[in-house]
Amino acid sequence: MAGIEHIKVEPDEAGMRLDRWFKVHFPGLGFGQLQKLMRSGQVRVDGGRVKTDARVQPGQMVRVPPLDVDAKASKSGPIAGKELKHSGDAELLARMLLHEDDKVYVLNKPAGLAVQGGSGVSRHIDKMLEAWTSQKGEKPRLVHRLDRDTSGVLVVARTRGAAQKLTAAFRERDTKKTYWSLVKGVPRKHEDKISTWLVKEATADGDRMRIAKHGEEGADHAVSFYRVVETAAQRLAWLEMEPYTGRTHQLRVHALHIGHPIIGDPKYFEDDPNWDFPGGVQKRLHLHARHIDIPHPNGGRLRVTAPLPPHMVQTWNLLGFDEASAGEPDDE
Repeated sequence: MAGIEHIKVEPDEAGMRLDRWFKVHFPGLGFGQLQKLMRSGQVRVDGGRVKTDARVQPGQMVRVPPLDVDAKASKSGPIAGKELKHSGDAELLARMLLHEDDKVYVLNKPAGLAVQGGSGVSRHIDKMLEAWTSQKGEKPRLVHRLDRDTSGVLVVARTRGAAQKLTAAFRERDTKKTYWSLVKGVPRKHEDKISTWLVKEATADGDRMRIAKHGEEGADHAVSFYRVVETAAQRLAWLEMEPYTGRTHQLRVHALHIGHPIIGDPKYFEDDPNWDFPGGVQKRLHLHARHIDIPHPNGGRLRVTAPLPPHMVQTWNLLGFDEASAGEPDDE
């Protein structure tokens, strides 16, 4: 157990919510524990009692009572499945946070967590964001989507104005989204463009996208790019994929279309009696929104990279893939 600490708020922490400030400095401290410390007056800012949604300013002194040192590490790192069910909304969102400023949050969405509600969905990010409603009563807004089973970068607007600008950037395709996937087999072309028309059809297992016939009603044009980063014994390939358009399940359908479905895809991976699923690889969707480059509402560009989810880290380690092989751009 450490003694009482008084920590000075740094200039780059201006306006940060106090609960987020604690998340940065003490990632192992649970949200419930923090609330208890505040209610009892053990956490103070400049000597005064505060609430978790208070905003800190440079030069302020935060009183931190003795904390279990082990707690600093226990709650950092990837979010486990049971935590998705049992942790509080604000705590989970803080764990996902990759970037925060006055206009934008960027989250690293875990695989298995829905972005919006729907049939059979009990918990989703859109509802969870109510926990981060501002003091002005403004709830953060979604500006794009990720499939439930896809992990990675999710941009959220903090204000109405920011939402309008970010939504426009997605609509006008002034964004660059990079995904990492693991697919069955190795594409013949090292890199290529995939251009098809997609249409939605209802199946016994829910809605599914398929390649449309020429001139089929209700079809949308979909364009994706891919390149092979690394391969494993010609049985598996790590693809870097970029969707130019933003259709439902686009990358997943396009991977299937070129004969190389994404490993663990519950909708589009088709069993093959002549192909054995690799041992040690989890049967979970291996598709991760790795990087985004988008105009920032305040000007300039926002570039954020999301770490791989645990099941893909396990696979990359198993196959000996080196993340540096992708030659990624630096974040700013």
